[in-house]
Amino acid sequence: MSNRELAKQLIDQIPESKMYYIVSYLQGAAVPEEIPNAETIASMEELENGGGILFTGKTEDLMKELMEE
Repeated sequence: MSNRELAKQLIDQIPESKMYYIVSYLQGAAVPEEIPNAETIASMEELENGGGILFTGKTEDLMKELMEE
């Protein structure tokens, strides 16, 4: 029996009161994984190599700083 067949059988055993959680999980699992674009990959590599800027303040202050740039 495949995992898909097993999952279908198990769904029939789940009480209706818990079905909301299962449906929410399945909706999230059904979304294809997003592949980061080149700019995002470069940014992650920069951080992994010790680059980038660490901000340790309030979100409000970060937004203010970003708007100035």
